[in-house]
Amino acid sequence: MDMVTRMVNEKPVVIFSKSECCICFSIQTLICGFGANPTVYELDQIPNGPQIERALLQLGCQPTVPAVFIGQRLVGGPNQVMSLHVQNELGPLLVRAGAIWLWKKK
Repeated sequence: MDMVTRMVNEKPVVIFSKSECCICFSIQTLICGFGANPTVYELDQIPNGPQIERALLQLGCQPTVPAVFIGQRLVGGPNQVMSLHVQNELGPLLVRAGAIWLWKKK
């Protein structure tokens, strides 16, 4: 878990993903649509990917990808991110994390 903590430290938005995962791509696209520039770690393309995936499981990520951290805190997976979006809470969360500067509520 220390490895994951180091990876998300001082970055406003971090997404742990897999390159062939369409849900991961959708979540990345959603967050980028707000103007954020997330740091994305493709677990199937980095040497310590399996270790990171085990650490995400220990943190309670089920499934392990996509795992989204905003403001150094685990938001969760696609269901949690989409719930925040539908409730108009994702934009303000990104602003508080410093991932975007402006957000206009719809």
